[in-house]
Amino acid sequence: MISPLGLNNYLDPARVLSVRTRDQIETLAAAEEALRAGVVPLVVMELTQPIGLTAGRRLQLAARAGQSTGLCLIPEGMGSHAAETRWRCTPIPDPENPPEDSTLQSWELIKNKSGTSGLWHVRWSLSTRHLIVVSPARK
Repeated sequence: MISPLGLNNYLDPARVLSVRTRDQIETLAAAEEALRAGVVPLVVMELTQPIGLTAGRRLQLAARAGQSTGLCLIPEGMGSHAAETRWRCTPIPDPENPPEDSTLQSWELIKNKSGTSGLWHVRWSLSTRHLIVVSPARK
């Protein structure tokens, strides 16, 4: 489950609304309403079951209507054919920084309906609260 306090280094937890639902149908319904309302720029939902084409398309239309972005956090291999993009994010151990700095990650765009795929190494900057694209370490 996403914890607003766990996001403290990334954004103000007071600006996060967390909703707990009984099941995936309620999660999708709440996300669709939030996306369509257009009052938040990003809706993040955690799903535990595959999402069908109809539900995926409803989320797309709601996001377009509300001019917002929907992000579904799903287990590996449980995607949706309706998704515009699909990303795989994995941590990268960084020998130059202490173990508590786990912000170095590999972001791989593995599906993109409107462009090419790619792979980027990124690091979160606590001071600027932005992602920084970094070069892969030389061997």
